[in-house]
Amino acid sequence: MDAPTTPILEIGLILIAAVAAGWLARRLHLPAIVGYLAVGLGFSPFTPGYVADHEQLELLADVGVVLLLFEVGIEVDLARLRRDHGPILWAAPAQAILSTVIAGVVFIGAGLEPVPAALVGLCVALSSSVVIVNITVSRRRTTDRPTEVALLGWSVVQDLVGVALAAILLAAMDSGRRSLPEATLALVGFAIVVIAVARALPWVLRRLRDEHDLFLITSVGSGLLLAGLGAAVFGVPLALAAFVGGIAVTESHEADEARRRLRPFRDVFAVLFFVAIGTLIDPRQLPQAAPWIILLLVLVAVAKVGVAWALVRLARVEVRALQLAVGLGQIGEFSFVLASAAVAAGAIDGVLFTAIIAAVAVSIAASSIAVRLVPIPAPAPPITEPAE
Repeated sequence: MDAPTTPILEIGLILIAAVAAGWLARRLHLPAIVGYLAVGLGFSPFTPGYVADHEQLELLADVGVVLLLFEVGIEVDLARLRRDHGPILWAAPAQAILSTVIAGVVFIGAGLEPVPAALVGLCVALSSSVVIVNITVSRRRTTDRPTEVALLGWSVVQDLVGVALAAILLAAMDSGRRSLPEATLALVGFAIVVIAVARALPWVLRRLRDEHDLFLITSVGSGLLLAGLGAAVFGVPLALAAFVGGIAVTESHEADEARRRLRPFRDVFAVLFFVAIGTLIDPRQLPQAAPWIILLLVLVAVAKVGVAWALVRLARVEVRALQLAVGLGQIGEFSFVLASAAVAAGAIDGVLFTAIIAAVAVSIAASSIAVRLVPIPAPAPPITEPAE
């Protein structure tokens, strides 16, 4: 077989295998994401059988997560958040910060240095935007409309707070290679580039509105370009740069059109991303990583689901509080990006990284199933007028 045809064959094989695994998972009343993770594990170098080209898959996953988070950033409707999600605007940031602090303190007690502990704590605090969207559109969902709207709004605000906290923690973690002033200057430089793009891109898209192919290519290319510049020039992680770039153009009139045209690509990007996560799970390290996995899952249940439930009740958000909290109860794609940055910098070891990847898989599956099983509150009995 010609070498140039092999990568195309692999991509097609992975996508078809993901379709079959996703279909089977849904027949078993499991989320399709469980199937995608299983496909990644099957194609990984750590299991018998065919091994996919990891570098190629990693590149596709990088492109996928960049475009996925760029599209998620565009989905952030700041005006709508201010208008429709009053209590969530303080409850979601409080949850992200409290969950990070609680989990970070636990990880310091478990032996991590403060900055890596806070970064892993932030991994626990952040949920998966992709999973939450899937929860709200699933044919088997039991959520009502107010809970779905609150879930989406909470996820968006959580991502915004997570980006700010991640930027601070990554700059602090990078202080060994760059001084804090240098890291701060790099972030300021990237912010200037993002602001310039936010001014120029809507103008370009407005003139390409009727050129459907050019409009889409410009949208995709801009996301990749911003992420690449952020990573190569300013030292900002790819996914973080892509998310910020998406937010930068979200307030323009053209953002709705870009959002609509990019949305069909979300599922393909998500499949490649979750397959790539599956290839990183090394079953040989799972026994050693088991205590970390248990700790991470307990923290998700206590420091995130428990905190979110309490804040929903405190904020008097008119939703099904337990169902919303359980819907947030997974470690998401942005957490994977943070963990990858931490292991690349030597801040955490491979065993903890394996534990985080395994906790991503388990928590996504568990929350996607559990959110359907949360008991629906019985309607309040009608108020009857006293007999005269």
